[in-house]
Amino acid sequence: MKHIRIISPSGAIDPVYIDGAAARLRSWGYQVSEGQYARGRWGRFSGTDAERLADLVDAMTDPTVDYVLCSRGGYGLQRIIDRVPTALSTAKIVGFSDITELHQWSLVNGRVSLHGLMCKHLTELPEDSEMIRNWRRALEDQPLRYEVPSHPLNRAGEIEGTLVGGNLSVLYGLQCTPYGVQAPKPPEGGCQALSVERRASSVLFIEDIAERHYHIDRMMQNLRMSGVLARISGLVVGQFADCEDDAGMNESVYETIRRAVEEYDYPVLFDFPAGHVAENMPLWIGKPTTLKVSSSLCILQQ
Repeated sequence: MKHIRIISPSGAIDPVYIDGAAARLRSWGYQVSEGQYARGRWGRFSGTDAERLADLVDAMTDPTVDYVLCSRGGYGLQRIIDRVPTALSTAKIVGFSDITELHQWSLVNGRVSLHGLMCKHLTELPEDSEMIRNWRRALEDQPLRYEVPSHPLNRAGEIEGTLVGGNLSVLYGLQCTPYGVQAPKPPEGGCQALSVERRASSVLFIEDIAERHYHIDRMMQNLRMSGVLARISGLVVGQFADCEDDAGMNESVYETIRRAVEEYDYPVLFDFPAGHVAENMPLWIGKPTTLKVSSSLCILQQ
């Protein structure tokens, strides 16, 4: 029986969603436990920095825990991510949004993690929904395969590599830290470029919510000028929920993203069903991924 520990390392959550998620997980046969401060509240956070860190470290050092399910995102992990020790158990992080911090921490430390549903959607989505079915498949170590309709802005190609990334705003906030997209391991000082081997195997996934169009452009230009976009071998663009097109930018949000990678020749897949939306398909971060983009059908499989 796999053991799932629910913690709240970022924002405070309505406890009803922890109850709902725990009940569903137990009905599937999982053992479920909670962090001491999972239901807490300290301002916008689920607890003080020390309390949230303690729950995270406790979950990651418990040898009986298989998955650490983050109850929600919000904000808070940037305040504590550099205090998480590296010599921990093999438990896998599950979550998205602010949990991108922990996906990057996992990646830097040679671990895989799951970008996917958290407690609210696990409570509310129908049992037979495709998101729930794929989430269960992921936790049961079954292959994931997605077929996505072609998008006019796609760039065709086929590559195999390791999926990295998550929420664009969080990734932007991590640049030039040991957990930035450019760092395969904690650098000894400053930003370091990826090795040739890592460059050939990195497929970047991005998504976001409620960001201004010009801010998305600013973040993409940062990734371009810092060399990140030149060092990846593929780009998967997820959902940019509530990110309205700005007429003053003279193009759509997706066109802005496409323009940032115009000079490169790797495959680009737009409108992948993952992000701050109900149709948030799970993706393994740090796991081998095959990406096939064509004019008729696009396939991503792990």
